[in-house]
Amino acid sequence: MPAHTKLTCLDCGSANRVPTERLADGPKCGVCGAKLADGKVREIDLATLEKAAKADDLPLIVDLWADWCGPCRAMAPEFAKAARTMAPHVRFAKLDTMANPDATVRFNIRGIPALIQFREGREAARLTGARPAAQIERFARGELVG
Repeated sequence: MPAHTKLTCLDCGSANRVPTERLADGPKCGVCGAKLADGKVREIDLATLEKAAKADDLPLIVDLWADWCGPCRAMAPEFAKAARTMAPHVRFAKLDTMANPDATVRFNIRGIPALIQFREGREAARLTGARPAAQIERFARGELVG
């Protein structure tokens, strides 16, 4: 395991290096002070997603959703529950496809909710449709794909 873990702050987009053994201690962004791996789902934009997907050492699960989508709203509490369970080893974020329409083109989104898992600088897996927390957790661990 590396001595430091690279994490992009999902609030301000700043790059951070955190001692790996301190991830469970609630590290904060050196620029804005936001917690980096606290088990909370962060709302992000496309630029922050692209930066975090490329640079971060921890897996990132992103829910591409829209406010008008009933299944998206229904899955939100389950997504938040999975985020709390998987912290600090996996981070979770949401990207509103209505506010970030370029994301649907960039990631070839054909249906929402769509979960994309980013690992080691690339898309590792994706899952479409509302899911319970247990399935989201399995997806985050790489056990449930497609």
